[in-house]
Amino acid sequence: MLNNPVVYIVDDQSGRAERLSTVLSFISEPHQSCDLETLVSKLNREPIAVVLLGAIPEQQHADIIQRYPTVAFLLLGEQLKAHLQYPNVVGLLTEPFAYASLTQLLRDCQQYHRLMPKQRQQDAKVQFDGMVGNSEPMQQVRFLIQQVAATDANVLVLGDSGTGKEVVARNIHLLSHRNTGPFVPINCGAIPAELLESELFGHEKGAFTGAISTRKGRFELAQGGTLFLDEIGDMPQPMQVKLLRVLQERTYERVGGTQEIKADVRIVAATHRNLEQMIVDGSFREDLYYRLNVFPIETPSLQQRAEDLGLLIQALLQRIAQQNNANVKFTDKAIESLKLHPWPGNVRELANLLERMVIMYPDQVVDVAELPVKYRHLDVESYQPEYPESLQERDLLNELFQTDDDTEEPDRDTAEAESLSAFASMQHLPEDGFDLKEHLAELEIHFISLALQRHEYVVARAAEILGLRRTTLVEKMRKYNLNKED
Repeated sequence: MLNNPVVYIVDDQSGRAERLSTVLSFISEPHQSCDLETLVSKLNREPIAVVLLGAIPEQQHADIIQRYPTVAFLLLGEQLKAHLQYPNVVGLLTEPFAYASLTQLLRDCQQYHRLMPKQRQQDAKVQFDGMVGNSEPMQQVRFLIQQVAATDANVLVLGDSGTGKEVVARNIHLLSHRNTGPFVPINCGAIPAELLESELFGHEKGAFTGAISTRKGRFELAQGGTLFLDEIGDMPQPMQVKLLRVLQERTYERVGGTQEIKADVRIVAATHRNLEQMIVDGSFREDLYYRLNVFPIETPSLQQRAEDLGLLIQALLQRIAQQNNANVKFTDKAIESLKLHPWPGNVRELANLLERMVIMYPDQVVDVAELPVKYRHLDVESYQPEYPESLQERDLLNELFQTDDDTEEPDRDTAEAESLSAFASMQHLPEDGFDLKEHLAELEIHFISLALQRHEYVVARAAEILGLRRTTLVEKMRKYNLNKED
């Protein structure tokens, strides 16, 4: 769609058309007057336009308005008021034509075209890299990127740590006319102050101790492309002065050099700091701030775009799966719980959590109970399995037959201990065989008795230590007549 659709004046009242054309000239709005036949011919070639529609032959207003739904119409004269019923009729103009009202209506025509469903579909076809999410804040960020990418204006990306400021910078570069050039990032807070100038502008051989050869800086490496100055708020003040000069003059010199080099780069800066407050505090230069802040874009926090969480998780897990050859799935309840988290670390925190879940539960399903405690914001009753008694008894017997001297009770009856030890260590069946059921019953009676004695016949405690349900233990006590003697 054209950024500025053509404005046509179609009115058989030539005097009114001339007066309207004069007002449009003051607004500096490109326009042209034509008759109905010419208008139809032009709209058939380019159906995106603004038409100021007045008197026309045979009163064909309704037919023209309905035939071209992509045209925003402004009607001239009260006698056409009935046609305001049509959606693409934006407003009505009456004489005397006023600068203010006409300007407002032209703006509304622009809005009609910008938000047109077909146009939004065309916008959706623009390929963004890593810009996941359909929330209103993300749609606004994508819109701003599209608007500024085609220009060479300096951009300042603001937002908390972990909100994807570099992703925004890369998309500005990818959608710009510089996308065939390099995208060069530099973290201004990660490089010592004494080395930052050399990193940005390069140095000549022998410029300082250790400069054994000429070296290009980031400005030179980014020539013809985009230079991303991350964490600009951490740049030392002496360096701020030098950066300001480059932005003003568009030239720089290598450290130790005298030859001027043209800075043919697009500047995108980013910070999580409040630069306006830093200006008040005297730690950031106001003139540099206004040089960088030509077109600000604020990246929303993850809490502000919680509705995007499902799409973000899906995209991040695909990336993790390529690295770890493992994946994980989340229940709907787990997703709902994560949506309630404040996410102080934003997308970076989410990525770390997902990587942890993949390590802990590879190719499994994660519910609220499997999330780390601070991410459990829903009180969901987790499934607690109950196992058949045969499985429980088998596990108990396996434990009994595992010899561990450290776990034996010091007051255990010596004869019983020797008998049980001999039974547990039996390698071969006796020649004359033995009664397995009787031996198992003796073992069961023995350990139930020990558990009851240890906990003074508190059945619930004894059942817990034996790994049985209370009702099961009561039945066994009744079966073996193991009630407490008075």
